[in-house]
Amino acid sequence: MTDTGPLFVSSGKFLADRRYKWALDHAARGDFSGAADILAQTVELAPGFATAWFALGAIRDQLGDREGAIAAFEKARDADPEDCHGARLQLARLGAGDLTPAMTTTYVRRLFDQYSERYDVALVEHLAYRGPELLRAAVESVMGAAGRPMHFPSMLDLGCGTGLAGAAFRPVVDRLVGVDLSPGMITQAASKGLYDLLVTADLAHFLAGEGADAAKYHLVVAADVFVYVNDLNPILAAIARVLTPDGILAFTVETHPGGGVKLRPTLRYAHGHDLRVLLGAAALTTFHLGKTSVRNEKGAPVDSLVVVAQPSTATRPPASSGA
Repeated sequence: MTDTGPLFVSSGKFLADRRYKWALDHAARGDFSGAADILAQTVELAPGFATAWFALGAIRDQLGDREGAIAAFEKARDADPEDCHGARLQLARLGAGDLTPAMTTTYVRRLFDQYSERYDVALVEHLAYRGPELLRAAVESVMGAAGRPMHFPSMLDLGCGTGLAGAAFRPVVDRLVGVDLSPGMITQAASKGLYDLLVTADLAHFLAGEGADAAKYHLVVAADVFVYVNDLNPILAAIARVLTPDGILAFTVETHPGGGVKLRPTLRYAHGHDLRVLLGAAALTTFHLGKTSVRNEKGAPVDSLVVVAQPSTATRPPASSGA
């Protein structure tokens, strides 16, 4: 899911807010030069107006003014420490500043709150999203190869969204827990009646709390979630702590030919094929890593990976240690 534009946050000045909306009207009519001129006047009236600075950066970018766009996005970033507009991501896309910045919780929350009511249609019908089905098939393959039944006493759906992955796995799960940063997404998931428990929380904070009661989930699924995470090391380590000794982690990521992480033009992260190393560092063994496409972008399939891993018993401390 990509951004729809700046979230309007008032400057606190009536005239500046009015000029901002006037500029957007010009942009909607295709008059980007006029819109840029009006926005330049707007930020003179309200120098701390992050929304206007962000819009000015976006319009300058459309006009091919890279340096002007960078300058405006820097002002938007500086005026909004929580970066609810994603100015740092736009700067990274333009090759300025940190090239792989962490997405702020405020940015991700408002992005998905905006999309929550039309998320299913946008993903499944327009983008041919098939992540949950591919994940279930991969888990079934791993379980079958190990001679284990496709049944899990408990499952944690990380970044559960509207419940698409929950629906795919519910028939084989006794207790289903979903967690998502977006209240709007949680509302949509609750309406489907799939989950035994739904929690609105940042994933890292939730996992930290669950880690106090370690080894409680037999299956952890993260479908189309890690594309919003620049550094997978901490979250993989946290997941390893909440998995049972024979538990399964299954997730999807977008990928690229090299190693490490890259920010794609869609403002989603693509992770390299060195995921086995990251999983190993978190005491997880990779049982399945398959290249596929979990969705389309502008009609073209997006290179993705479907990954299934399990705790590495050889590197886990003895049970008597309390791990």
